[in-house]
Amino acid sequence: MTVIPLTDGRQPALAPRTHEVFLEELELLADIGFHDFEVGTPQRLLVTVHVRLDLAHWPEADTREASWNYDFIRGGILALLKGRRFNLQETLAQEIFDMVAAKPGITGLTITLRKPDVYPDARAVGVTLSSD
Repeated sequence: MTVIPLTDGRQPALAPRTHEVFLEELELLADIGFHDFEVGTPQRLLVTVHVRLDLAHWPEADTREASWNYDFIRGGILALLKGRRFNLQETLAQEIFDMVAAKPGITGLTITLRKPDVYPDARAVGVTLSSD
């Protein structure tokens, strides 16, 4: 029987391998959609962003300076929507993806947009972009 030595009180196999931060279901009103009834009529949009980081960009200290800035994601999304309309969720998802992907240390990224009020018999319609 092989015994794996403990490292810092943990089995090495149990060390974290994925470091992820996320913003889940940011609720916005967006002028989005190409149907006549959608144009100029803001509708609810839920945005979820999952960001996987390399270990070098994961906080080593319990300080504000070391933390991931969620305001960057939220504020960036709000800025993309300000004064603009989008025909397609796919276009907005790509712009959010590109904005977040430009930050250093990102090893993976998933963006999900959902319009929850399109069909009365469905929870939502949406798109997901993922680097995986």
